[in-house]
Amino acid sequence: MTGRAELSRNLKAIVPNALVYAAEANLKIAEEAADRIREVAPRGATLEYAESLRGDFLKDNPGALDFSNNPTKDKDAAGLFASYLWRWLEYGTAPHNTAKGGGTVKGRSNFSEGKGHMHPGTAAQPHIWPTWRSFQATANKMKRAAIAKAFREFNRK
Repeated sequence: MTGRAELSRNLKAIVPNALVYAAEANLKIAEEAADRIREVAPRGATLEYAESLRGDFLKDNPGALDFSNNPTKDKDAAGLFASYLWRWLEYGTAPHNTAKGGGTVKGRSNFSEGKGHMHPGTAAQPHIWPTWRSFQATANKMKRAAIAKAFREFNRK
């Protein structure tokens, strides 16, 4: 097994254009995934959430929050960007007290005394991960095809 950095270095040594084609494929995959997810995203009265879904390069979105503890080192990585609501919609929320300190022991005891307001929670509306899982095989084929195209062009020279 080789790491991503070593694989990229070896690929660039063999076919200099391969990483350029791979970067273009990354962006195309991210944009297409965003389109597919947008089609099945939960719709509110404003459509604001569904319209916030977009695919782009990570390097073009430096202020975006990464929910991973292991950020990528790939300078050409692309991803899906959406409103912060995505996580609540994807996984749902548990019933909770919306008063200040409502999630603490004191907040729960205040609620039992009639203080605060209880939010009933929301059911999960999975739309990102199921769509990505169904698209992932196609995305991998797109990426391999882009690299294969770079090899074909290199061999023609």
